[in-house]
Amino acid sequence: MSYLHAIILGIVEGITEFLPISSTGHMIIASSMMGIEDSSFTKAFEVIIQFGAIMSVLVLYWKRFLPHWGFYRKLFVAFLPTAIIGFVVKDLVEHLMGSVQVVAWSLIIGGAILIWADKAFAHLTMMGRKTDDLTYKDSVKLGLFQAIAMIPGVSRSGATIMGGLTLGMNKKEAAEFSFFLAVPTMAAATLYKLLKIYKTIEPAQINLLLVGCAVAFVVAMVAIKFFIGIVSRYGFRGFGYYRIVLGLVILILLYTGHDLQMV
Repeated sequence: MSYLHAIILGIVEGITEFLPISSTGHMIIASSMMGIEDSSFTKAFEVIIQFGAIMSVLVLYWKRFLPHWGFYRKLFVAFLPTAIIGFVVKDLVEHLMGSVQVVAWSLIIGGAILIWADKAFAHLTMMGRKTDDLTYKDSVKLGLFQAIAMIPGVSRSGATIMGGLTLGMNKKEAAEFSFFLAVPTMAAATLYKLLKIYKTIEPAQINLLLVGCAVAFVVAMVAIKFFIGIVSRYGFRGFGYYRIVLGLVILILLYTGHDLQMV
């Protein structure tokens, strides 16, 4: 992996982490297209630079993270299902992380769900419950929805947003809660990956991680503001169509003999 690769992946991560189009799926595709070697470090890189993106949430929404113990308790309860399920199926997730075909089908199915949800929950564009209205039971349900995103291509933010809509949250609040829930989730994922590779990591690789995180942080700042504006005005339909088109293009390339698998 070169510095150019790290910058490109940082840009991809920053743009896609908070949009319901799957950051992991896009990074797997980008890594495959750039011919980046499939190693323990490159797989860890794709997870660790997500920490750079979630730092943008702390900067943009710092007031929401001031001491407010009810808010923190709900985040913790929502985080638990992902942590528990993730620990149990971590080996399966590691295996799926290298499959572009899994990403393609997840993009298509998730896109169809987004288009359906945009119509089914049209009444929640402006009206609906807010984060403060959530119960602990609601938080557990949101955590279970987020856990679905362990499948590459599903989209962590998209799954959490869908969970929020089913609980009656308005689209803006559901999107913002997905941002908040990303903080403990991705912080834990980053720590786990670092513990797995820290003994083998080289100085040059540390620099690659720092570059990727820094780029993801800056780009995510812009992407979050863009996403909230789009959702408030137009909903999720456009993201659904994008997912379907991208997924179909990938499948066509795969079935016509193009090698998109990670090398």
